[in-house]
Amino acid sequence: MKNKSLRSLILIILSVMTALSLFTGCSSEEAGEIRITTLKGPTGMGMSKLMEDNEAKTTANIYTFTAASSPDEVTAALGSGSVDVAALPINLAAKLYTKLHGVEGKEIQIAAINTLGVLYVLENGNTINSVADLKGKKIYATGQGSTPEYILRYILSKNNIDPDKDVTIVYEADHATLATMVGAGKADIAMLPEPNVTAALSASENVRIALSLTDEWNKVSSGASLVQGCIVVRKEFAEKNPKAFSKFLDEYKASVEYVNGSPEEASLLIEKFGIIPKAAVAKKALPNCNICFIEGSEMKSMSEKVLNVYLEADTSSVGGALPGEDFYFSR
Repeated sequence: MKNKSLRSLILIILSVMTALSLFTGCSSEEAGEIRITTLKGPTGMGMSKLMEDNEAKTTANIYTFTAASSPDEVTAALGSGSVDVAALPINLAAKLYTKLHGVEGKEIQIAAINTLGVLYVLENGNTINSVADLKGKKIYATGQGSTPEYILRYILSKNNIDPDKDVTIVYEADHATLATMVGAGKADIAMLPEPNVTAALSASENVRIALSLTDEWNKVSSGASLVQGCIVVRKEFAEKNPKAFSKFLDEYKASVEYVNGSPEEASLLIEKFGIIPKAAVAKKALPNCNICFIEGSEMKSMSEKVLNVYLEADTSSVGGALPGEDFYFSR
């Protein structure tokens, strides 16, 4: 009798262990380890809640995050295949698509738009009230070779201002350095992205926002929304890990919604993960950062339109030609 009871107990234990192993196996197939690189600044702000959840081990996947200071760091990581997912300017995504197309394991796709317009023209003074007022002026700027340069040149050109002859554009390598120059009165007119706009405004009461380049873009772009940042994925990774990548997109979307809906709490996370140095600046800047999550057919349509505009402004801005249909990820 005792032996029969013991055998029954063993069978029950084995059955439970088998069920658990099957459950765990299913879980591990659907979850995944995903290496993510994001840019510091607005492009990375929407990722902050996901980074916090990952640290708390409450996410569906296991994420490894890196916050990069420059787009070059992100493109280098994608080019080496050392990351699976990255947040970067949309024109650089197009250039990388062309560069890596046909390279096994390194081809990329755009999966979502995550940042719309974040650029503003600041002035120490009150002489710039329209794009026309920039003619003959010296404009300090950042983002040479990336979306800020092409946006500025396009808007100037569409307002009959030759960006090579009618204005002098002086590029600084670092957003924070230029924001400090503006705040100190060492740059009268400057184009900067958020949150550096907020930093400059906080440094001096003489500094004001003269122009929103999103508004100026909308006036001349024939319905092409100003898209600046996006999420890209290695095509091979997305194909081999469809469920894990789909879960990432869902969790990232939820993170963006949290950041937009809870700026006070989100700003603390943005500082914690080094995306922006100060929570107070992040909180003030968030309303002007246009963080979003747009995927699918809407993402494709918006991306095609804006890349066409960048191509018109400068063919090299998107790698010489528009990306093919396989550039666009769809789940």
